[in-house]
Amino acid sequence: MNSKITPLGDNVLVKMKKQEKKTKSGIVLPDTADDEKPQIGEVVSVGDDEKKIKVKAGQNIIFAKYTGTEIKLDNEEYLILKSEDILAVVE
Repeated sequence: MNSKITPLGDNVLVKMKKQEKKTKSGIVLPDTADDEKPQIGEVVSVGDDEKKIKVKAGQNIIFAKYTGTEIKLDNEEYLILKSEDILAVVE
């Protein structure tokens, strides 16, 4: 994926995933119905500290809540976070 932003050091650029919320009866709730931030995202690019960074571009990850720096680029929401804030890789 070609990105206009390249993180430095042990930072990772993550595209935040929108999580669709449904009720038990199958009604889809809009994003504005829930104020919680998603904790799942796709790695877009990684910094140059190969010793600390354990993920690659294209992987889906779970990251710590209330972490990172939010940015908006071309109407897409991204998050720059430290590699230590990545909790797991989603298979």
